[in-house]
Parts: sequence; C-alpha cells; structure tokens
Amino acid sequence: MQKSPLNYKTAIILALGISLLMNVLFLIMFFYGRDAVLPSEVERVRPEFHISNALMHIFFNFSVTFLLYLLNFKLLKIKRFPQRFKWLFIVLITFICTPALSYICSSIQIQFADLGPYPKQFIHGSMFRDYFIATMVILSSQLIYLSHKQQKTTLENEMLHAEYMKTRFMALKNQVDPHFLFNSLNTLSSLIKMDAGKAQEYVQQLAYVFRYTLQNKEVITLEGELKFTLAYCHLMKIRYGESLQFVQHIDEKYYNYSMVPLSLQTLVENAIKHNVVSNKQPIFITFSTSEKETIKVANPIQPKKNTASGESIGLSNLSERYRLLWNKEITIRNTEGVFEVEIPLIP
Repeated sequence: MQKSPLNYKTAIILALGISLLMNVLFLIMFFYGRDAVLPSEVERVRPEFHISNALMHIFFNFSVTFLLYLLNFKLLKIKRFPQRFKWLFIVLITFICTPALSYICSSIQIQFADLGPYPKQFIHGSMFRDYFIATMVILSSQLIYLSHKQQKTTLENEMLHAEYMKTRFMALKNQVDPHFLFNSLNTLSSLIKMDAGKAQEYVQQLAYVFRYTLQNKEVITLEGELKFTLAYCHLMKIRYGESLQFVQHIDEKYYNYSMVPLSLQTLVENAIKHNVVSNKQPIFITFSTSEKETIKVANPIQPKKNTASGESIGLSNLSERYRLLWNKEITIRNTEGVFEVEIPLIP
C-alpha cells in the first residue's frame, strides 16, 4: 500500500518552495513597488538591502507555511467529518489560525533580529501576504490529498481485479483437473478388463502424471510441460498401441519459455476424444515450435460419429486461461483435413 504523502517531508519541501517564492515577490516589490506594500506614512526613502534581512524573511515565511501545512495535513486525516463539510472546515480553521501564527512568528523574528523600520512595517502590515500563503497551502494540500486518494483507489481496484483474475483462473484450472481425473479412471477401468499387465503399467505412469497436476503452478516452462505431456502420451499409447503416434519438432531454444500447465495435454486429449483411433485409422499428433514463438499441435481430422462436444472444458477453457494470464490468444485452424491449435510461448 502506498505511503501517505501528508507527512513532515512533504510539508518541509512545500513550505520551503513557497517561502522562497514569497521572498522573490517581496524583493521585487521592495525595490520596484514599495508603495504597494508599505503604509503611506512611512518615509519614502529607498532602504539598503541586507542579506540577513532576506534570510530572516525566508525563515519567517517558511515557519508560517510549514505550520499551516502541518495543520492542514492533520485536519485532512480526520475522518469524523463528512467529505463535503471537511473542506469548509479546513478553510475556516486555516484562516482563523493564519493571523495568529503570523503574529507569533513575526514577533519572535522582530525580538531576535534588528531588521530596521521597513521590514518591521512589512511584517506586521501584510495580511494579504498571510492569506495568500494560507490559500496556497489549502489548495496544494487538497490537491495532494485528492491525488493520493485517487491513486490509492486505483491501486485497490487493480489489486481487487488481480485477485478476481487469480480466483477465476484457479476456478478454470480446478475445472480441468477433475475432468482429467475422470477420463484417466475411465481409461484405467477399460484396461483392467482388457489387459491386467497394461493396467499396472498405466497406474505407474498415472501416478507420475498426477504428481505433476498436484503441483498447482500457474505457469510452467515448455520443457516441463513436454515431459508431462510425453508421460501422458505414454499412458495413451498403453491403451491405443501403435494406433496412436506422436511426432516432435521442438527447438530446444524455447525450452525455458513459459506456458499454461496442461496446455499440450488438453490438446492431445481433445484430439483423441474427437477422432477415430484404430489400426485401420491410426492418428498422428504432431508437436512443433515456430519462429513466431509458438508451439503448434496438429492432428488429422478423423471424426467419430455422435461425439459429444467437449470444447467448453477443453479449448475454450485453455483460451480463457491464456487471456487471463497474459492477454494472449490461442489460434485454432481447421483446414484441408488437419486440425491445428497454436499456443503462444512467453519469453
């Protein structure tokens, strides 16, 4: 969470800036417009300029401005007042305290410094200067407060949005895991009936696969995803034998690129589910990377009859997860009897 800018450091910096500005204006009026700042009864003799007087004047303005900033910062942090009344309350309190602070600081200044008649008249005689400082303090304090409040609100909204996206992403991932478990157990059930030896080998591979799914990672490297997917492919080959073949054209330079876990497994599962896999119609599933920093999974289209649609959990789920994590889109193509899905790899 952002630290509040309504602190001593901010008050010192702003007070110093305003006091220097006021001193510059004072010097301009002192040399070129004395009639605007000195009472008419003061003898019109050009005074000598002393650097000590200027420094004392800067210190006087700084003291008043700094104290007014501390007062405003304190009032802005009060939460008991409704927002629409707080601003009026701050203006009222500041304008009441300004002449009192100015008188106290000027009295101390005159007490400890020999400033001559003109600066003394200027110190006690410029209510315009005091309320000009007060107005600048009020406006700048309000601006800082509202700006910080807006930034804080924006940050909180971004954190809430990120938390929502994370929750939504995990909901999608948790939707995939039971689906994968259900299909794996169905396959195991079929193998037990057909071949007990293959069923035992299947269980061993399945244990490795489930250890992977239990890692609960949001992203994984291409190398890690390939290892898992090949283990899953081995599971499928135990069931389908030579009817199911996998071909790889993977450039190792992309091994450390990131992707969503279970991406490739989802596409393999989708290909097997929606296509005929048999000795008469074997299916080849190809993995290949490209210079576009993508990995493509392709398979020939050999549609089963009366296949129920599973894309709501498969491809649409995968597409949504990429949008949530990286605002990236997967590419789906169905051309010339080949179904292809291209997934972005994240450097």
